[in-house]
Amino acid sequence: MNAEAKISVTPTFRAEYGHFIDGAWIGSDGSKVIGLSNPATGQHLANIQAGTPADVGRAVAAAKRAFPAWSRTSFEERQRILLEIAQRLRARSGEFAVMESLNNGKTVHEATIHDLPEAIGQFEYFAGSVWSLKGETHNHADLLGLVHREPLGVVAQIIPWNVPLLMASMKIAPALAAGNTIVLKPSEIVCLTVLEFVAEIADLLPPGVLNVITGYGQDVGEALVTHPDIRKVAFTGSTSTGRKIIEYAARNIIPQTLELGGKSANIICRSADLDAAATTAAIAMVFNKGEVCMAGSRLFVERAVRDAFLEKFVAAVEQIRVGDPLNEKTGLGSLSSRMQYDKVRSYFDVAREEGATILSGGDIATDTGLQSGFFVKPTILTDVHNRMRVAQEEIFGPVTSVITWDSEEELLSQVNDSLYGLAGAVWSEDLRQAHRISRAMQTGIVWINTYYNLPRGMPLGGYKQSGFGRELTWDLLREYTIQKSVIIPLSYSGLPPQ
Repeated sequence: MNAEAKISVTPTFRAEYGHFIDGAWIGSDGSKVIGLSNPATGQHLANIQAGTPADVGRAVAAAKRAFPAWSRTSFEERQRILLEIAQRLRARSGEFAVMESLNNGKTVHEATIHDLPEAIGQFEYFAGSVWSLKGETHNHADLLGLVHREPLGVVAQIIPWNVPLLMASMKIAPALAAGNTIVLKPSEIVCLTVLEFVAEIADLLPPGVLNVITGYGQDVGEALVTHPDIRKVAFTGSTSTGRKIIEYAARNIIPQTLELGGKSANIICRSADLDAAATTAAIAMVFNKGEVCMAGSRLFVERAVRDAFLEKFVAAVEQIRVGDPLNEKTGLGSLSSRMQYDKVRSYFDVAREEGATILSGGDIATDTGLQSGFFVKPTILTDVHNRMRVAQEEIFGPVTSVITWDSEEELLSQVNDSLYGLAGAVWSEDLRQAHRISRAMQTGIVWINTYYNLPRGMPLGGYKQSGFGRELTWDLLREYTIQKSVIIPLSYSGLPPQ
């Protein structure tokens, strides 16, 4: 490892974090804690609360009390607070990037160039968007119709462990902008950066506006989503958990926005710039260790350029350095947990059993200094057909299945033969072809000759079992508000005819 490239920031975590309820840090009703560690080294970092339904009840009650006043705050006040939150994040961005790396195993480079700028951007974007929360007027000869857009109330937000600080920002910013109060449940595996972030901004919000409950899903998640005072749930995570969220939300008939799994198709056509496509495909595979729902994990390569592309792709992947996430030259850090490590490794065996060829990787990384962490080599699978498990199931690791195609019709039938439809890409210098393929893909996001390029304001969301609703865009404010119609007759002439 290059010691000179190692990051110098050394943040300090608290020994133990409480729940954040009604503006204060408190212990759990059950007095149990969960230990969180650095997945790259096994070092213990801090304890969090193992929450209970009673803790959830206190948090929801606090958010309910805070809602009337917060919902009436002016756009100017909400904008000021959101911009100050962005500034607080920016001022400590280096420290937060290292915290994210320590608890998640991602490289500090990715956290610095992606997670923190995007988290900051969420608060800046929705700070400006508050001014577009407008009502409507409907003018008729004999009456005036007013349509108000009002905040929903207390919203439940549940986020995963792969990009926790960014996910928290994606949920918190629009909910606050729209005038709601929040009970947030982060992952019990990775959440220390979220808790440190809440501590940083606690003085900016009235007590009860933002509350955070930590703990296991079976103890906290169900109690939160089924609470009768929750008016909406926003969830990002696995499709299997998403099904449970829908069932819980149905008990009180509340709306949901769900961003779930993916098995994205990255399509290489014969006219593509193969050098750019190969380099980007390598990044699309290992970015955030492949623990990304939008990862380009199904690589469809046109037969005419298969061999030439694979030569470049393998070369690009084998240049990626697996190692210490705090080393700025590391390209692939540690998987986030033992559970994820075991899951990814199990798919190496699945690939062999199904008849796929492991062209590169397919093993753990055992270089000096990596033995205590959850490191795997970036893995390329060839001789894959689209119905194999490795091509259908979300592995959520740095593993890509290469599938060969001959005709666009054959290609699209396979691309769309998936439970998921979150993201994908088309690499082609033929503009007509790129449009034809992208329009036919049952996919929420399609990139042309790029990947992971999502400018602020573009909708993020999927087709099919990748969920419903859209994030990162102004349209999300519609999901956090409800319409009310008010009709004012201009003269009284009795009831309208029946």
